[in-house]
Amino acid sequence: MKTLAKALSVFALTLTVAAGAQKPPASPPAQADVTLAGKAISVKYSSPQMRGRKIMGGLVPYGEVWRTGANSATTIVTPVDLMIGSLHVPAGTYTLFTLPAADHAWQFIVSKKTGEWGIPYPEGNDLGRTEMKGGKLPAPQEGMSITFEHTTGNSTELHVKWETTDEWVKISAM
Repeated sequence: MKTLAKALSVFALTLTVAAGAQKPPASPPAQADVTLAGKAISVKYSSPQMRGRKIMGGLVPYGEVWRTGANSATTIVTPVDLMIGSLHVPAGTYTLFTLPAADHAWQFIVSKKTGEWGIPYPEGNDLGRTEMKGGKLPAPQEGMSITFEHTTGNSTELHVKWETTDEWVKISAM
């Protein structure tokens, strides 16, 4: 009986491998791109999924710095100086974090430290922080996303959306 069970298990594994079936990553890699002042700006992140969990105020606690994604730290690469909210960001590569809040504006954090996993938050390496604006999505969004929206000329909005939360900050090329 053990031999038959083992043979069936090996057969099932062979079929799975032959079919090329792979489990998708829990937090797939994603990228948001925009062109400002004729230059390409990109944000690379991993997109965690709700999977039935309470996100804001749960998995993403209020009042604690969040890596704004999953896995490796979320990064922004800009070949042009930017104004992100009220924060001047020179051309370069930076790590992005947010400080979620339940009852007041979120903080958008630009860190000078790059190449880290995303946690722990590299305290003392901030280039700076700026306030975000917020709203609610009409329906829950399963996967976290970072998008550039309302792009005109040299300005855009960077939106962080997940669950029913939509937090955003204005970005302008200098």
